[in-house]
Amino acid sequence: MSQNGARRYRVEHNTAYRYSEPVLLSHQQLHLTPRALARQRSETHEIVIMPTPTLRHEITDPFGNPLIEIAIESAHNALEIVARTNVETTAATLIEPLETPAWETVRDALRYRAGWRPDPSILEATQFLFESPHARVKRDLRSYASDCFKPNRPILEAAMTLMAKIHGEFKFDPAATTVTTPVMKFFAQKRGVCQDFAHFMISCLRSNGLAARYVSGYLLTRPAPGKPRRVGADVSHAWVSLFVPGSGWIDLDPTNNLIPSLEHITIGWGRDFSDITPLRGVINGGGVQTLEVKVTVEPIETTEMASFS
Repeated sequence: MSQNGARRYRVEHNTAYRYSEPVLLSHQQLHLTPRALARQRSETHEIVIMPTPTLRHEITDPFGNPLIEIAIESAHNALEIVARTNVETTAATLIEPLETPAWETVRDALRYRAGWRPDPSILEATQFLFESPHARVKRDLRSYASDCFKPNRPILEAAMTLMAKIHGEFKFDPAATTVTTPVMKFFAQKRGVCQDFAHFMISCLRSNGLAARYVSGYLLTRPAPGKPRRVGADVSHAWVSLFVPGSGWIDLDPTNNLIPSLEHITIGWGRDFSDITPLRGVINGGGVQTLEVKVTVEPIETTEMASFS
């Protein structure tokens, strides 16, 4: 732990593809660089790619997230990407839920109307109102959340009630879904992983006319009492961010029923998982491929940030 209540972490994200036949050409996009935020800063960061890319460009995607684009133009039977970051987080600003505006007021402020000249922050938020590849706007989802969004209820209080409802009625089950499982299937079976929890809550919020975005990152996990921390045993995490005029974007984690703070590390955000996938691309060749992902998030207990060797 560092001064002023901040936390420091060492994050390592390993991705390894193995191919049964040579890949002749590979183009990939990498979302593996944490965003610079008021409550988060990277002290050191590196991404090692093997084989070495022929081309490598560091850009910013349409949502402001750091993005690396690579091309590998030599034949290869494996692709390994290791992202290492030493990051410091500070506590999120506390917002009193009862002091936020009524949810209908926010909904109406986001609606297009004749002569509408919205504040830039509201205009930016409107892109997170609609359906996207993994999030739906449905009457059934609005009905599910209706007991949380009672008339004139403060928006953050309503959203936190919805978060608690989802956490209580759905079960975390890594074997129940895949990255392509539709949100309505998750709604029906009520089992899945953090990605499903986030997509479902986003869908419920958008179905009520509110702006919600998908946040991708990491979460510190704690080993069982008396057990050592297992290297590579952590995973990427996902949560939700809700737009509240006057307060900005407020994060909510329905998988754990909490407001993200010191132990959540943000990579970036988008409309849903498809906008902020850690690694995506196309290859020529390869045959049968296997994928192994290992993530380690561990606290740095010393006052000095460890340097990379």
